[in-house]
Amino acid sequence: MSLRRADSSATDSGRDKNISRLNGFLNLKTPLISTKTLGAQLETTSTSSPQAKSPASSSAGAAAGASTAQGERTPTAHNKQLQNVKGQDHPTHPSMAFLQNRSISLVDMYIDNSEPSENVGQIHFSLEYDFQNTTLILRIIQGKELPAKDLSGTSDPYVRVTLLPDKKHRLETKIKRRTLNPRWNETFYFEGFPIQKLQSRVLHLHVFDYDRFSRDDSIGEVFLPLCQVDLSEKPSFWKALKPPAKDKCGELLTSLCYHPSNSVLTLTLLKARNLKAKDINGKSDPYVKVWLQFGDKRIEKRKTAVFKCTLNPVFNDSFSFNVPWEKIRECSLDVQVMDFDNIGRNELIGRILLAGKNGSGATETKHWQDMITKPRQTIVQWHRLKPE
Repeated sequence: MSLRRADSSATDSGRDKNISRLNGFLNLKTPLISTKTLGAQLETTSTSSPQAKSPASSSAGAAAGASTAQGERTPTAHNKQLQNVKGQDHPTHPSMAFLQNRSISLVDMYIDNSEPSENVGQIHFSLEYDFQNTTLILRIIQGKELPAKDLSGTSDPYVRVTLLPDKKHRLETKIKRRTLNPRWNETFYFEGFPIQKLQSRVLHLHVFDYDRFSRDDSIGEVFLPLCQVDLSEKPSFWKALKPPAKDKCGELLTSLCYHPSNSVLTLTLLKARNLKAKDINGKSDPYVKVWLQFGDKRIEKRKTAVFKCTLNPVFNDSFSFNVPWEKIRECSLDVQVMDFDNIGRNELIGRILLAGKNGSGATETKHWQDMITKPRQTIVQWHRLKPE
């Protein structure tokens, strides 16, 4: 298995000689992540609810007449390989072969349908899969309307590429000097990736502004779960970059489900990531406190166990509340991530308000509305925690 970059232009200037960059081949002696390890990670994030569903796409699979870029594989062989992924009796998108029978998967961590909080530009790229050589081909084409990070009113952008969950091995484009609309036109090859393994990977494109004398500035990033992509169609994307979080409170993965028949509202707290450190050791001791509210009146409180010395706790805890159907639009859930302290007062790390009308943000309001419009279904959503 290896990663490599094919430069489309020999004249492009790269980083200074004293800066080490990845050129040509990056050979990997061992797989980026073993099947056993991946399974263990997925088990830690699974929920006990049999009705929970992954938000991954289940669009139609490959076209019958598609062939590889080399033209060596016949359409019949190509379709046969796709059928092996899909299953003979279930003509669904290849993603379902990986996601079926799982309520929460690794890729759920990176699915975020919220709009960018500010405009930091867009990135244009395309994907292709060589079935014969089990190689994912990524072409990073261009960016546009990037923000200026330098005093000159321009930036020196480049793109860092990783296939999550692996963060150790990464590739980077060349730097484009003094431009807000860079054209990279570079191709990257991720070799030795069977199509099934790709369904558990998330493509991460992170655009940086290069700075010779200080730390490179983050411009914006894109996460694309590959289980949502029909690679046989050789798709091309324009994606809005999302800016790095400024409040640094962290994010919380939750699910909501409402059963009108027995008036049960269930909130599942799955995990949090990148929580703000509150202790002197650079960590926190997080737990979550939840209030069921009707208007401004608090009705019922629940809380999770405390997780010591971590900024990425896995809670996997569910709370059920009795809420009549006629009251479901009037109530809300005040979800507070706290830092436990043995001596002083427990500190708030961040919070969200899940509600149908006055949620703490558009994502929170939409999550609640999706729960109401899709009764008996588990709706999973990442939320950015807000400060007090």
